[in-house]
Amino acid sequence: MAPAIQKIVLNGARDIAFNKLILSQANVRRIKAGVSVEELAEDIARRKLLQSLNVRPVLDEEGTETGMYEVPAGGRRYRALELLVKQKRLAKTALVPCVVGDASSGTSAEEDSLAENVQRQALHPLDQFRSFKALIDKGLSEEEIAARFFVPVNVVKQRLRLTTVSEKLLEVYAAEDMTLEQLTAFSVSSDHARQEQVWDSLSRSYNKEAYYIRRLLTESAVRVSDRRAQFVGVDAYEAAGGVVMRDLFTDDHGGWLQDPALLDRLVDDKLKVEAQAIASEGWKWISAALDFKYGYANGLRRLVGEPIDMSTEELAGYEALKAEFDALNEQYDSADELPDEVDERFGELETAIAAFELRPLRYDTAEIARAGVFVSIDEDGALEIERGFVRPEDEAAPDADAGTATGGDDPGAGARAPVPQAAITVGGAPTGDSDGVEVEPEEEDALRPLSERLIIELTAHRTLALRAAVGANFDTAFLAVLHVLVLNAYYRYASDTCVEITAKSTGFTAQAPGLKDTPSAKAIGERHEEWQKHLPEKSADLWNALVAFDGDSRQALFAYCASLSVNAVHEPWNRNKDRQAHADHLARAVTLDMAAVGWVPTVENYLGRVPKVRILEAVREAKGEQSAQLIDHLKKADMAAEAQRLLADSSWLPEPLRTREMSDEELDASAGDAGDEDLPEFLAGDIDADEGADGDPDGELEHLDAAE
Repeated sequence: MAPAIQKIVLNGARDIAFNKLILSQANVRRIKAGVSVEELAEDIARRKLLQSLNVRPVLDEEGTETGMYEVPAGGRRYRALELLVKQKRLAKTALVPCVVGDASSGTSAEEDSLAENVQRQALHPLDQFRSFKALIDKGLSEEEIAARFFVPVNVVKQRLRLTTVSEKLLEVYAAEDMTLEQLTAFSVSSDHARQEQVWDSLSRSYNKEAYYIRRLLTESAVRVSDRRAQFVGVDAYEAAGGVVMRDLFTDDHGGWLQDPALLDRLVDDKLKVEAQAIASEGWKWISAALDFKYGYANGLRRLVGEPIDMSTEELAGYEALKAEFDALNEQYDSADELPDEVDERFGELETAIAAFELRPLRYDTAEIARAGVFVSIDEDGALEIERGFVRPEDEAAPDADAGTATGGDDPGAGARAPVPQAAITVGGAPTGDSDGVEVEPEEEDALRPLSERLIIELTAHRTLALRAAVGANFDTAFLAVLHVLVLNAYYRYASDTCVEITAKSTGFTAQAPGLKDTPSAKAIGERHEEWQKHLPEKSADLWNALVAFDGDSRQALFAYCASLSVNAVHEPWNRNKDRQAHADHLARAVTLDMAAVGWVPTVENYLGRVPKVRILEAVREAKGEQSAQLIDHLKKADMAAEAQRLLADSSWLPEPLRTREMSDEELDASAGDAGDEDLPEFLAGDIDADEGADGDPDGELEHLDAAE
């Protein structure tokens, strides 16, 4: 007969007056964590005690119960009750639900305290998310939930945002096949179909990082920091029905605008309004666009305006600002570090003074009638207005100039002739494809040549970088110009040069988008503006100005002007390979590195424009075969995006942007050319009139010039 199983007897529960309880020194919790005692007291006052205290009888020296009970488990609840008693919100004799342990059992008070804390199972985050959602559905606000559970309101918002993730993905998270960090990344978008699509694609990818999930979910959106969004304003975008995607778990810098098409329409609409306001000034045409191509003003004459004088009030304000600035400057001239408030004031004064000094310009009325304005948006989203450009076809005939030279001084001119309606263009008509991107069929195996359009754009970037580098290197610029001069003098039909010695500034009609915002373009623009300050306004005075320059200034100006003639852009109609070879000579001479000047492969400028085999080739060259194999199973769009990340810091360049290394024959020739830098033998020393030149004892070479 099997022995009977001994039944477990649970500890009994009873109500004990609070003044009969004392806190046990055996409680293992020593470090404060979680909800504070004050918050717990408020929760007990509102919700009453939800969990009994675990107590043991206190025994005297003889082992007899004293009528007092120690609390080894539930110390924070005891402290909260004690606080309520001190606040006179709870009676000292109030009955407290307790589970009374056996003092003679084989377990100690420390063991009871440790067991209660260690064996406690924290609530699963998903249960907390859903509980908050249930409370919202019952009518509680986010602020009320935060107050009742003693958490910041932002925490409640975050938890509620996670409930907007697809139920399918929540189940994946509950099964521990997704981390909480990944789940928070999916909450950026509320599109459940897109969320599930991204998760399915990640299951075939090695990269499942949260940042990558966010990037995939927001790849078609526009950041709030984008200049278009700054120009239009998020409030105007949302008022037009646009949706802003926000990330409550990371710094999203304001979020993403989900509808780029709506944003672009709002940009055009606002540009049109601004252009119409400017048109009232009497200009012949207004060209408004988000951006203009590099060299957009080439061939146009820029009007010279006169700053409008300050009024008496403006002048007084300007002088007051200058006086305060000078006083502060003198006061803190010897200070090692400025106080924050002083530094802030200096910034305010500089901004205010600059606003006074950048005065609007006054133009001749007759010139305004034939000139136009470019309206665009700068990098910070502010309106950029460039007034006073005259097209060649709008230049007045000499007779017309004579008749209208004083038109701006005639106060009645505007009354006699109504201002013509300006021709306003918004968005323009860019050359090339409507969207600027070729659609190429997928080709998995064949490594086809790069498209003509892509090569044109890449070599435009390289040409601009070459110009910036040559313009800062007199020796190379001088050699390049000398080279083309000798070609013209002795090799009449040679064309192996990329220097157009007319020193014209080519605008690249088939340029790459965004070219004028590159570091090279900005460096050229700054150099151009700096020289313009030192050159005379009238061309008739140029010769005397150049004569007055010192040698270093002439060399620097020569290098800059020579650099403007560099044109190494690939032209489909011009199969001159020698031009590109000469571009390599220049690039080596100035040690040009396109990666160092800021070009990096992106989906827009290369990876999204070439077949998959080209993408894999790039990753293989930069990161090795293993990295290429990690992405070779991806679809074209995903592969291009992942390749952009892999190549970001690799300094990898496509073939058109690389500088070709010299062959062995070229190296030998270069070594042979490098020698004595003295004059050639036929130009050095005195030539005997009787003997002629060496090897010409009869002196026949002496009469060569006359014979020619």
